[in-house]
Amino acid sequence: MILYTLRCCDDHEFEAWFRDGRAFDQQAKAGEVSCPQCGSTEIVKAPMAPSVGRKRSEPTAADLRRALQMVRKHVETHCEHVGERFADEARKIHKGEAPARGIYGDATDDQHRALVDEGIEVQRLPWVPPNDA
Repeated sequence: MILYTLRCCDDHEFEAWFRDGRAFDQQAKAGEVSCPQCGSTEIVKAPMAPSVGRKRSEPTAADLRRALQMVRKHVETHCEHVGERFADEARKIHKGEAPARGIYGDATDDQHRALVDEGIEVQRLPWVPPNDA
């Protein structure tokens, strides 16, 4: 595994792990790597120094909160909010009865388990407030 520092066309920098350099090249060319801030898929490796024996500090609670806020912004910007219809809409997309797209909304524990049991890829995310105010 290799950790790259990446940069989008809007100069946002972020890090991502890849199996190897070829995996990054293939995913970037296919548009599968996107900026967590703006969603751009025009991504290049940023210049970076090799990590030689340097100890990284553990992320703080504030770091984790900022990361979750970035995830929330990305989801809200690039996915459709379907509210309480989430489970039904996920099934329709899975069965090809609705257009394939990113969606988010609400699902009970039972609905979530049922979707997973049906082989539908879903993920629960901690939904932190969009800012610290």
